[in-house]
Amino acid sequence: MAIQETDFIWRNGELTDWHDAQTHVLSHALHYGTSVFEGIRAYQTPHGPQIFRLSDHIQRLFDSARVYHMPIPYSREEIEEACKLAIRANRLNDAYIRPIAFFGYGGIGVLPGKAASVDVCIAAFPWGAYLGEDALAKGVDCCISSWSRPAPNTIPTGAKAGGNYLSSVLISHEAHSRGFDEGIGLDTNGLVSEGAGENIFVVSNGIIRTPPSSASILSGLTRDSVIKLAEAEGFDVREQTLSRESLYVADEIFFTGTAAEITPVRSVDGHVVRCGGRGPVAELMQRRFFGLFKGETEDRWGWLQPAHDNPMEVQHVA
Repeated sequence: MAIQETDFIWRNGELTDWHDAQTHVLSHALHYGTSVFEGIRAYQTPHGPQIFRLSDHIQRLFDSARVYHMPIPYSREEIEEACKLAIRANRLNDAYIRPIAFFGYGGIGVLPGKAASVDVCIAAFPWGAYLGEDALAKGVDCCISSWSRPAPNTIPTGAKAGGNYLSSVLISHEAHSRGFDEGIGLDTNGLVSEGAGENIFVVSNGIIRTPPSSASILSGLTRDSVIKLAEAEGFDVREQTLSRESLYVADEIFFTGTAAEITPVRSVDGHVVRCGGRGPVAELMQRRFFGLFKGETEDRWGWLQPAHDNPMEVQHVA
């Protein structure tokens, strides 16, 4: 999916022209995957552009960096303000925000050491429905991948690190090569883990189930939001292990994620979900989730943060 370019990227403390936001080919992250990043969405609301769970995303960015002994040279508050600045400088209302921190130029060994810099960049640009414009209503067709998700104690799947997504690339590529919209990975025990870039929920007999963190998943913030929204509606939501065949007999299945938002799954390995596509639970969760940005769902959790508060001086590096 091509990126829709905007004017500026925040890079190491200053706004830089989009095409000037470059890094050296010997940057450590390019060779060893030593980057941590977030995907965040801003939505136009009746109260102006609001960023969804900004503080939670930036906290996870710092937590991921901590796991990899990566000292981010800015405070969480500075990174949050920089995300807002990227929105304002590019005159965006609805946007996808990509903060990334990585070991840059200066060290070529596996251990970056003190020689490698830690660079931080934040891009903001428009991005529509990740799995297709029709997917939110019609759902997507998926397959179980032959590639397993990483086993516990191999790499930390709870950290949102660039290197982790090599697994996602393989899962998604296999699915697309076989004519599916997305792939689903199992963990090393053969139990359901997650999609290539999404968490997964399964609805059966009125109970909503989702794999636990022990299933080699990234505990997504949209996942957490859906759990809270569903519990507020009175649903029984359970984090538990799921077998492959449980997907074949599910009443409903849906993905969640910043990019995917809430996307129904129409079929898995050719087995169409019992509801035939988007079911009533997924549709309700979509209404409640998108209702946060339309002013129809009360933001009782304080998830929305205005993009235009505390204006900062816009600096442009030629």
